[in-house]
Amino acid sequence: MENVVLKPTCPDELAPFYNLITRDELWTKFNGPYFPYSKPTLTEFKNGLFSNLCEGEKAQAIMVNGVPVGSVSFYWECESTRWLEAGVVIYDPKYWGQGLGYKALIHWVTHLFSTLNIERVGLTTWSGNLRMMACAEKLGFKQEACIRKVRYYQGEYYDSIKYGVLRSEWIDRH
Repeated sequence: MENVVLKPTCPDELAPFYNLITRDELWTKFNGPYFPYSKPTLTEFKNGLFSNLCEGEKAQAIMVNGVPVGSVSFYWECESTRWLEAGVVIYDPKYWGQGLGYKALIHWVTHLFSTLNIERVGLTTWSGNLRMMACAEKLGFKQEACIRKVRYYQGEYYDSIKYGVLRSEWIDRH
């Protein structure tokens, strides 16, 4: 049984996390591939995502049995109205399909509701990421919107799918 833990990273974990996200970038084909992506330099990574992972407020590392495999995060869609969106990425494909993103999101969404004055957590994906859609629904997120044919990727149009879960729904279920 996998022991999924969320934690802020430590500065001495820079190299392993940089290696994790850059050695196999297949994850970029599912994590908003319609947005431009270029491999970050070590300095860009250190000052960007890794800085957020070290801070631990808006992003944390996903560890499985002590091994880094991904990250969870959130961003404010509109902070003044307390509208935030959460996300999860499992970077190493050998860990895909094992329910690790599901387990990590249980911890993360519970943490968000416990530490922030919010009534809803959103999660947005695209119709090309069937695993993320299934994960959101399994967690109890409700599909709130389908913006049709707005994500263009490799010559094909996809839908943007928006999910949300309310605090009361989360507490009842988890």
